[in-house]
Amino acid sequence: MYRSHFGLSRHPFAKDIPADELFVAQAQKELEVRFGHLINLRGIGLFTGDSGSGKTTVGRKVVASLHSGLHRVFYVPNSTGNVMDLYKSIAWEMGLPTERSRAALYRAIRTEVTRLDVEAHLQPLLVIDEAHHLRSDVLEELRLLTNYDMDSQNRLCLVFVGHSELRRRVGMAVHEALNQRIIVRHHLGGLLRDELPLYLTHLLRRAGTELPLFEPAALEAIYQASAGLPRKVNSFAHHALNAAAIAHAKAVTAEHVQAAAPEVG
Repeated sequence: MYRSHFGLSRHPFAKDIPADELFVAQAQKELEVRFGHLINLRGIGLFTGDSGSGKTTVGRKVVASLHSGLHRVFYVPNSTGNVMDLYKSIAWEMGLPTERSRAALYRAIRTEVTRLDVEAHLQPLLVIDEAHHLRSDVLEELRLLTNYDMDSQNRLCLVFVGHSELRRRVGMAVHEALNQRIIVRHHLGGLLRDELPLYLTHLLRRAGTELPLFEPAALEAIYQASAGLPRKVNSFAHHALNAAAIAHAKAVTAEHVQAAAPEVG
């Protein structure tokens, strides 16, 4: 509704923004640096953040920047099943047959990692998204996947991405072996207060306008309601723009943000 009212050429809060056009906040820049450090070290990394903080978005940006002639990325987004389910997901991503026993899948995955590293000279990178859903036995199996030549070789870079609770779980005594092997860990926060106007301006510019569509009071209301989490910011801004369009307003006010709150939930 608000696209025609405000003269926008496209939806400003779409998810399919190209990696090189994403707005990168300070917290996300730090995560990018740590992600790159982890890839260089070829170890296990733990990246956490609240829902909607942009963890997957930053990961997508980092992965898109990797040279395809140097790295091979395997992304597993669904991690709610058992060990066999996970092995099948990894094998499928690697282009391996999945109709095998658990032991055979384990050997096939390790063999493919070794082939990529030793023969093809490609660095394998396994990203497990939504990792807070992983069962304890699955976490342990993933640790074992990174153990090569009696733990003397780092052939597989393993990245866990998940909600804040994942940090607490990994810190439990039952996961001490995994916890000790995590060489890079980072918790992603939301946008800073002074980054919010820049973030929305960036998205609106991509949608075809340079006009300041959000009054200062509206920006503050969005920040207070969203805690700076990009997904919540997008939702509040989207519904507030709708409210402003319905009221035939030229810009979003704090009242429009309040009117949007029930829509966001």
